[in-house]
Amino acid sequence: MTEPRETAPAAEEVVPGLWTWSISNSAIGGHTSTSQALLTREGCVLIDAVRLDDKALAGLPRPMTILLTARCHQRSAWRYRRQFGAEVWLPEDAGAADEAPSRTYVDGQRLPGGLRAIRTPGPEWPHYSFLYEGDPGIVFCPDLISSSEAGVRFIDPAFHEDPAATRASVAHLLELPFEVLCLAHGPPVTDDPKGALRDLLAEDG
Repeated sequence: MTEPRETAPAAEEVVPGLWTWSISNSAIGGHTSTSQALLTREGCVLIDAVRLDDKALAGLPRPMTILLTARCHQRSAWRYRRQFGAEVWLPEDAGAADEAPSRTYVDGQRLPGGLRAIRTPGPEWPHYSFLYEGDPGIVFCPDLISSSEAGVRFIDPAFHEDPAATRASVAHLLELPFEVLCLAHGPPVTDDPKGALRDLLAEDG
């Protein structure tokens, strides 16, 4: 099973209706794995969910859907499907997962909660970001980049199938309308995330 053994103790509200939580994931050398919950008009969506403390989870809206950006981010999806009866969505072109997804999606498809799937290859071909065109606009970006107190940086290219495609995918994110950047590895970027991406591309160019 791909579920990490760690449990996040608490969730933090980033902006109204958006929460995030993280673990130090021993399955990836203690690096940070981060998840989000987004409350939309259609209900609450979990994105790449790692396990959250039961009491903290009870303080969030009940999830209706669990969206996976890639097969490698199954994390606690199947646990929460059993617990809440929430559908798990996986990319249509992803390989076999630990369990069969409830539904699959393709590039450009509108997903539950009004999110849109955006193919962002580089780590692998079946690798997607999600765009929420709300107020504020939010991009959920998995394995292209990570964040820390020092800022954003590219994930080690040794772990990517096509590092050049990774750079192109980050550049493509700049074309999307968003003010908050949520990542699968590190805290969200709320202070000029597009500026942070432009600086990253320039510094690493």
